[in-house]
Amino acid sequence: MAKKKENCIFCKIANGEISSNILYEDEDIIAFLDASPTTKGHALVVTKEHFDNVLYVPKDLIGKAFSVAQKIGQAEVSLFDAKGVNILTNAGEAAGQTVMHFHIHVIPRYDPNDGLQIGFTPKMIEKFDLPVLVNEIKKRI
Repeated sequence: MAKKKENCIFCKIANGEISSNILYEDEDIIAFLDASPTTKGHALVVTKEHFDNVLYVPKDLIGKAFSVAQKIGQAEVSLFDAKGVNILTNAGEAAGQTVMHFHIHVIPRYDPNDGLQIGFTPKMIEKFDLPVLVNEIKKRI
């Protein structure tokens, strides 16, 4: 059985302690509808083993999780006639993560003016010397 954190809601779902609307499950991954959806079909893809966020998940599991997210996104776009889909993950509170267990949001989109905004302010980039940032980041990769 995968490692779990005692008070983690996603660990409890993965372990069967809390019921959920499961869309997909295998030995490593579970996907279910979000209990507080942003749009119709909003799903979460979660590793059964507890990792705080995407920065700590082994590469093979990230690939598997995003593959499941892609399949769910494709199914929902087709089934619900969605006009698009956001597939994303947040890492840390500053990035908007509210449950500290790695998960991927699959959010079908029906209207570009639906009020859901995911993006960045372009003006922020102007404050940084991009070539310097590139060199600094490359040194750490």
